[in-house]
Amino acid sequence: MAAAAAATAPSRKTETYTDTKRRDDVRGANIAAARAVADAVRTSLGPRGMDKMISSGDQAQEVIITNDGATILSRMALLQPAARMLAELSRSQDAAAGDGTTTVVVLAGSLLRRAPSLLSAGAHPTAAADALHRLATRAVEILHAMSIPIELSDRESLVKSASTALNSKVVSQYSTLLSPLAVDAALSVVDPAHPDLLDLRDIRIVKKLGGTVDDTELVRGLIFDKKASHAAGGPARVENAKIAVIQFQISPPKTDIEQSVIVSDYAQMDRILREERNYILGMVKKIKAAGCNVLLIQKSILRDAVTDLSLHYLAKAKILVVKDVERDEIEFITKTLNCLPIANIEHFRTDKLGYADVVEEISVGEGKVVKITGIRDMGRTATVLVRGSNQLVIDEAERSLHDALCVIRCLVNKRFLIAGGGAPEIEMSMQLAAWAKELRGMESYCIKEFAEALEVIPYTLAENAGLNPISIVTELRNRHARGEKNAGINVRKGQITNILEENVVQPLLVSTSAITLACECVRMILKIDDIVTVR
Repeated sequence: MAAAAAATAPSRKTETYTDTKRRDDVRGANIAAARAVADAVRTSLGPRGMDKMISSGDQAQEVIITNDGATILSRMALLQPAARMLAELSRSQDAAAGDGTTTVVVLAGSLLRRAPSLLSAGAHPTAAADALHRLATRAVEILHAMSIPIELSDRESLVKSASTALNSKVVSQYSTLLSPLAVDAALSVVDPAHPDLLDLRDIRIVKKLGGTVDDTELVRGLIFDKKASHAAGGPARVENAKIAVIQFQISPPKTDIEQSVIVSDYAQMDRILREERNYILGMVKKIKAAGCNVLLIQKSILRDAVTDLSLHYLAKAKILVVKDVERDEIEFITKTLNCLPIANIEHFRTDKLGYADVVEEISVGEGKVVKITGIRDMGRTATVLVRGSNQLVIDEAERSLHDALCVIRCLVNKRFLIAGGGAPEIEMSMQLAAWAKELRGMESYCIKEFAEALEVIPYTLAENAGLNPISIVTELRNRHARGEKNAGINVRKGQITNILEENVVQPLLVSTSAITLACECVRMILKIDDIVTVR
């Protein structure tokens, strides 16, 4: 007995106890916080998803009604770092694809829901993270195999994709109007020299209160959300317009230093006023001599861009004036008019002007706008005038239109379509589960668990549409097992149909980006074992 005890004594000395409770608590808190964010936006997924009313806590009391995931999460006051990671995940999806911002967060939340059971079963966080990386790579391959190539000349397919993006929005009833409008706007700015690039900065959205969303229109030209200056009775309509975009002020110059000039003699006062008049009159004469009859004046920071006196002389010269043009709009305006901005009166020449058939001030809703149409040699830009009965509707219409434009941008960048309605997620889930059986060890177990987590998308779509999610997902799984890859949930009919025939399609880039980003975010959260606060 003594010999046996002596033999076991050295082994006891080498045994150590490691307390892992803290790191487990930190990981559990991170997972719980991220899941809470995912659950908050989950009800807004899909065509029958609910909307959120977001009210700011400041004195302005701004109210937003939307079901756009990126907008909801960007407005949420999140304190927990892991919860903020999901808000940034949604923003990343918005930057990469423009659509699927709710989907990516719901996917991440579902993957995290499976993580605690894996960790409690003995899976190391690093092993689970590596399994997720392999799963994302394999999922992208499955999505590519399901996809259908398209051409930009196939306008009908582009409209179907834009309609699918709009069907889940507050303004979904206007998708038949906004979808073709988004497609036409996007295709009009694609440069044939760079057919794989679409810069959404070349599409300007102008919002105007009054009317309904039905009154939204695509304008082949320019619209300024302001009136022409009528202080001195200037013209409100000019035909055969010669347009100048100026970045200098038509007003008396100011000194470079702060100083006061005291005038004690009427003769000196008259002389100052006469000099000011001659200075401004000289500028107006140079503008008129160049043939200019429409003047777009950039907003000035240092002094007034125009004065009543300069407006009077410009009105006498029959020049239509639009003042206070924002500095960040100048590049878009000059590209559209195919002209150059003029920074100094000495550089005012005819070759720097833009030409258009008509520049006119028109009444729109409650106010007036200046509209420029018939632009000669117009650049590759487009302007959309969005209308609505109240500011909430207009703002949501703008966000929805932006998502539709992003969908077209995805198809320009990667010209493949994929079925919607939960079809890609259920197909990925089944193929990944089958692949997991071929693997060995803990990796097989992890991939099987995470593959089942992908079923959350069709489950949520059915749940939000008021259907029985268990029976719908079971039926969907059976249809895919029989080889019907494009079988998806038709929320309008409340049943499983071939979703491609129902024209519910989305860009491949949206799905591949969502699964890749969701897996990457979950991997990061799983590998965090402590939170260090730095003062």
